[in-house]
Amino acid sequence: MSPRLGVLGGTFDPIHHGHLVAAQEVLHQLRLDRVLFVPAGDPPHKPSRPVSATHHRVRMVELGIAGRADFVLSRVDVDRPGPHYTVGMLQLLHREWGPGATLYFIEGTDSLADILSWHRPEQLIALADLAVVQRPGVEVDTDAVERQLPGLRERIHWVQMPSLEISSTDLRARVREGRPISYLLPAAVEGYVREQDLYR
Repeated sequence: MSPRLGVLGGTFDPIHHGHLVAAQEVLHQLRLDRVLFVPAGDPPHKPSRPVSATHHRVRMVELGIAGRADFVLSRVDVDRPGPHYTVGMLQLLHREWGPGATLYFIEGTDSLADILSWHRPEQLIALADLAVVQRPGVEVDTDAVERQLPGLRERIHWVQMPSLEISSTDLRARVREGRPISYLLPAAVEGYVREQDLYR
């Protein structure tokens, strides 16, 4: 039977409970077989800030998803040369998992609103359905986007999730400022951040 796979990409700098809850809700609501966590190799949309070394981000994902057989680390993006666009990553996942695999690219409503600025968005929606996690206060005019990207609406699967106001940006700032980060991310990931002295 062909697998149904969620694809959650990101810098994961660090991975936190917001990522994990989103993955869990997509897995459950869309009845997927597993969710692939894909750390970004060299994210082209984040050139303005330094990103932690790849081995740190990969290790934090490993620690964050430990114990969940249906959550799987994929190194497909970090092990390939750049530039690292989502379309290329999805092509590699299709090769790895076979042509029968159905991919559900997980993103928030904020990313969906910007999809026309992504690299080759028409190919992106040809390669994967979109599992869109609804964010409070973010509305998307799907009719307007559909006019420029025909076929988008039929590829969208809306996913509800509890509202968790957690971001990697805020976690890094908290570490820099000496504020607590416990309970916002898995304890093993917090331990790794402390041990490696990240974000200071």
